[in-house]
Amino acid sequence: MSDLDRQIEQLKKCEPLKESEVKALCLKAMEILVEESNVQRVDAPVTNLTMVEGSFKFWSNLDSILNGTVLPIAFQICGDIHGQFYDMKELFKVGGDCPKTNYLFLGDFVDRGFYSVETFLLLLALKVRYPDRITLIRGNHESRQITQVYGFYDECLRKYGSVNVWRYCTDIFDYLRASNVSDCQGRVLSTVSDDLLCCHRLLYASLSALIENKIFSVHGGLSPVISTLDQIRIIDRKQEVPHDGAMCDLLWSDPEENVDGWGLSPRGAGFLFGGSVVTSFNHTNNIDYICRAHQLVMEGYKWMFNNQIVTVWSAPNYCYRCGNVAAILELDENLNKQFRVFDAAPQ
Repeated sequence: MSDLDRQIEQLKKCEPLKESEVKALCLKAMEILVEESNVQRVDAPVTNLTMVEGSFKFWSNLDSILNGTVLPIAFQICGDIHGQFYDMKELFKVGGDCPKTNYLFLGDFVDRGFYSVETFLLLLALKVRYPDRITLIRGNHESRQITQVYGFYDECLRKYGSVNVWRYCTDIFDYLRASNVSDCQGRVLSTVSDDLLCCHRLLYASLSALIENKIFSVHGGLSPVISTLDQIRIIDRKQEVPHDGAMCDLLWSDPEENVDGWGLSPRGAGFLFGGSVVTSFNHTNNIDYICRAHQLVMEGYKWMFNNQIVTVWSAPNYCYRCGNVAAILELDENLNKQFRVFDAAPQ
């Protein structure tokens, strides 16, 4: 068993890694995340080989197939986790183990729950072990300022006796994308420019994802200064989440049925946006719908604006007191969707 596989098994038991192991894991993750785009292209799973534009579409490369690697049979989109480690284990029971299932997590891995360290490090270790099978994008809580208020900073200090692990992890946040665009095979295809290797190396989480060029995935929502995906692609994400502007809006904004156009957000960051904004964005970018997280939904998921945007929430009994169920969105190779609803882990 490799060191990484051992660490994954250890983290699955909610056992923390050594500080030196966390540092090494973050450095490995940086090498992977730095190559991913602000709008990461992802493919939904294929259960059969299909000929597309003169070539076969595979989940993984030919070597993996010849070596007998199992192809993923499902693709799951997951909302906020917020350090609820044992509830995330329930999520994997419902959705299937990685790498047999491909996953897209929409951010907010940390804060508020009791096990933010173990939650984020397990997801990060799975990303390093199976880089084409798991996609992580950035939420508003993947921020140095926010984590100093809502628990992750204090948890790292309590469990490790210093802020080093918090620094390693928050540096990784800058590498995460803010959104995602997927295709029917769940593969991550895009890259970013070489200028991402700078002083704050590890904060480059992607900002979004695009699934099959038809489903735009983002943590929060839209921005009044963003009308096309290309405008998201050129955002400099290698920074702490700013207080305003396009990057802030993608992570903080919310859809609102009682708003026509744009409105002020009660969160103090981002905007509220109405159905006409969603219709225009989807039409301009030729996408079917937006999938986002960021807001507690008691039923686990919620469609709005004639099924043009859906909120997915994956932290059951949020903060161990809200009593809500959670959900993940499962897609097949034809982008047919099914919501898998689950309860909190037994206490």
